[in-house]
Amino acid sequence: MRRKGLLHAELNRLVAAMGHTDTLVIADVGLPVPSGVPCVDLAVVAGLPRFNDVFDAIYRELAVERVTVAREIHARNKAMVELVGHLRTDGIVVDELAHDDFKRACASARAVIRTGETSPYANVILHAGVTF
Repeated sequence: MRRKGLLHAELNRLVAAMGHTDTLVIADVGLPVPSGVPCVDLAVVAGLPRFNDVFDAIYRELAVERVTVAREIHARNKAMVELVGHLRTDGIVVDELAHDDFKRACASARAVIRTGETSPYANVILHAGVTF
């Protein structure tokens, strides 16, 4: 048993298997999962677990060099806009796509992690970096 950090066995395997530029999606409860893309469904009830809690846990474990979000966050999700600002301050490149293009980009992800988040456009594609 791990003492701290990410405790979910399947999420640990996913993070450990990521290579440079592989992508992992952290999604709200409503984002459609593309056919053929594995889904780690963490949603218990509406709102649980929250997007931010899952994002923070994964972000602490995965070397991230860039993220992709839907540009619709600016009109509909202040918390996601704030997250993007923090990531940019940390030196992370943030790409913004139209939501339909974002959904298409999810088709090449290693997996989608589905949260119970119900706020609009609470989705992010994490692009793995390297630690050297």
